[in-house]
Amino acid sequence: MKFTRHHILLAYKNGIRDFSDVNLSCANLSYAYLREADLSCADLSWSNLRDANLSYANLSGANLRDVNLSRAYLRGADLSGANLSWSDLRDANLRGADLSGVNLSGANLSRANLRDAYLGGVDLSSAYLSGASLTDAIF
Repeated sequence: MKFTRHHILLAYKNGIRDFSDVNLSCANLSYAYLREADLSCADLSWSNLRDANLSYANLSGANLRDVNLSRAYLRGADLSGANLSWSDLRDANLRGADLSGVNLSGANLSRANLRDAYLGGVDLSSAYLSGASLTDAIF
């Protein structure tokens, strides 16, 4: 079943946090507040999550290919094993996020905050990192 912005935000407002394996491809979730949501293995490809708050969310194994995550707040999020290839992460806050094994090939990480992030096994081929903060990041 394909979910819409309305379905997700209403469910979140009613206390539901488990959205694992949902299909949210092409969804517009800009400015959404989904702190601590479980979006593991979800399909969010081609979605708009600009300025969304996904702090401490579980996005492990999620398909985030070609997603707009510019200025998104992903502090402490678990993105391990996710596909973020060709995604826009300009000015995103990924401080302390777990990015182990993430595919970031072709992603735009300009001015992204990756301070204290775990980047073990990350694919950064053709990624754009101009102005990104990698202070205390673990590779």
